[in-house]
Amino acid sequence: MAKKEKIKKLFDNIAPDYDKLNHILSLNIDKGWRRKAVREIVDCGHPLSVLDVACGTGDFTIEIARRAADGSSVTGIDLSEGMMEVGRRKIISSGVSAVLEYGDCEALAYEDNTFDRISVGFGVRNFEHLSVGLREMCRVLKPGGKLVILELSVPSNAFIRWCYKLYFLNILPAIGGMVSGNRSAYEYLPASVLHFPSPDKFIPMMREAGFAEVRHKAFTFGICRMYVGVK
Repeated sequence: MAKKEKIKKLFDNIAPDYDKLNHILSLNIDKGWRRKAVREIVDCGHPLSVLDVACGTGDFTIEIARRAADGSSVTGIDLSEGMMEVGRRKIISSGVSAVLEYGDCEALAYEDNTFDRISVGFGVRNFEHLSVGLREMCRVLKPGGKLVILELSVPSNAFIRWCYKLYFLNILPAIGGMVSGNRSAYEYLPASVLHFPSPDKFIPMMREAGFAEVRHKAFTFGICRMYVGVK
């Protein structure tokens, strides 16, 4: 089975408990990271067309739609209908204007130069072919448009890294498995973070995909990183 099919099945299975566990296991720190990224995305006063890739249950999509200028168009895409079903209910209850639809990051169903901004919140590590996904996002971004990626990361400080791995590889799978009934999913999630390229490897990948002015910022001792690139 291809990685994307496994990912789709995994997230469909954990969708009902995903939000609750995500905020518990991250101690709600993820909300602050999203707010900082949204400020980077919505950095002007005029309407924007925004594509939120790997939108999941829509937390990032909703926050972007809430902060974007009136008249903006915000679309979230994901492989998992189970996650988006949860997200669509949240969009209705939040009162924002956004749509969630099926989409494959490696074959985006949009014309070249369509979006002003593209965001990915904690999903780029799940791309089956990372370079292909980056090139596709660059293709559908307008010249001068911006890609903003939030992704979990391994801290560089040795002691914090030791604590992080203890929590991530032992405590998180135990709690996630107990609540969701799917321990393997919560073993995959930390493993995917550990295997994601470090900044010195990922930044060149963004440049090779066509992005310029690439930069990154670490949050909370490097547990999360924000990558920004301009087409």
